[in-house]
Amino acid sequence: MKAPANPRLSDVARAAGVSLATASRALAESALVREPTRERVRQLAKMLGYVPHGAARALATRRSRTVGAVFPPVDNPIFAAATQALAHELAAAGYTLLLATHEYDPVAEIAATRALLERGVDGVVLIGMDHDPALFELVGRANVPCEITWSLDHAGHHYCVGVAHRLASVRITQHLLDLGHREFAVIAGVTAHNDRARERLTGVREALAGRGIELRPDRVVEAEFSIPQGRRACVRLLDQAPGFTALLCGNDLLAVGALAECVRRDIRVPGDLSIAGFDDIDMAAEMTPALTTVRVPAAEIGRLAAHRMLARLAGRDVAKLEEVRTEIVIRESTGKARA
Repeated sequence: MKAPANPRLSDVARAAGVSLATASRALAESALVREPTRERVRQLAKMLGYVPHGAARALATRRSRTVGAVFPPVDNPIFAAATQALAHELAAAGYTLLLATHEYDPVAEIAATRALLERGVDGVVLIGMDHDPALFELVGRANVPCEITWSLDHAGHHYCVGVAHRLASVRITQHLLDLGHREFAVIAGVTAHNDRARERLTGVREALAGRGIELRPDRVVEAEFSIPQGRRACVRLLDQAPGFTALLCGNDLLAVGALAECVRRDIRVPGDLSIAGFDDIDMAAEMTPALTTVRVPAAEIGRLAAHRMLARLAGRDVAKLEEVRTEIVIRESTGKARA
């Protein structure tokens, strides 16, 4: 069979001996067409080199089979793992992930989301609860499902899958308290426009208050999530507010930066200073000493977000809130407080 130069659906239908409507339904995996016919049409479409026209198919089905995700910078390994899992699960169901990023800038986030909606995405995935109300109004007007990831909306306004950041932070702080530490410092993520960073810092304060300890304001530094920023923040704390024996970091990248500064200054970890992170990225277990941290199942969040989105697109009900459990991973970077 000689394939036409620019095969059309009518060419596939003619070769398969079916109507144009049947060929269209067969390629759309419609249950209205018997499986042997669907398979014959698929095989002939492949032989002829026919590629369905995405825009035309979207007009016919009212679906683009794309999902848009608007994330903070994905150079953070924890977001990279979630994004890969999200894309993989969507692809397995025949959907393509369109990814847009922003630098924790609400205006840029709205612009990125609008661009995705204008391209006809069938659903939107966001990170966290901190968003301009105009963003939710925009998504609402588009009438597409929206999934919040990483954070939990206990008020029940939004569909979400995430972790309890405050509770996890309480638990990692209690680990250090149980080791006898009473002098604490924190390198937090930048809390503006980031509910996860705020919740983690709140958890530290709550755990300390429960033991009658107040976290000194000069022992809290906010920094962007990166190794260099973690190192600079550690420099500031050691130079301006020394005397702490436990350092809690808003994520593992900040903790790795702090570890690097301790190596430079010959500060023994955990002999002189215990350090804990948050996320459990691959690097955490490979450091010397290996990093105590909170394990956040990033890939699981991505997988669940995809499954929830696909279920909603198929008209199935899902729970409004789905919590993914964290785990405290105790390694070599934390030890008993020095006497």
